[in-house]
Amino acid sequence: MAKKQKADLLQGTLDMLILKSLLEGPRHGYGVAKWIQVTTKDALKIEEGSLYPALHRMQKRGWVKSEWGVSESNRRAKYYQLTSDGRAQLTTEVKAWSHLVAAISLVLNSNLAEA
Repeated sequence: MAKKQKADLLQGTLDMLILKSLLEGPRHGYGVAKWIQVTTKDALKIEEGSLYPALHRMQKRGWVKSEWGVSESNRRAKYYQLTSDGRAQLTTEVKAWSHLVAAISLVLNSNLAEA
């Protein structure tokens, strides 16, 4: 079996991915990480050491709020929910990301003779 390649996230994309994962409703941390992994077909795996500091940072900024609940496995878990400020931040980050992707695409699709 081939080893899975690990993808390094560009700085700043983790927040956008987490906010997007919460768009359809509250999730606990494991649920956020699993959603990202499944949605990206295993291309991205978010480690706990990155996920929870990001969630706490976003909570301090008012982008997410949290409350304790019971997970699918009947265990106590903290659920994170997107706030209106979080929705606005997601919109801002998606626009910035789209602009960056478009700029990189211009470079990748350019003809070297044009320079």
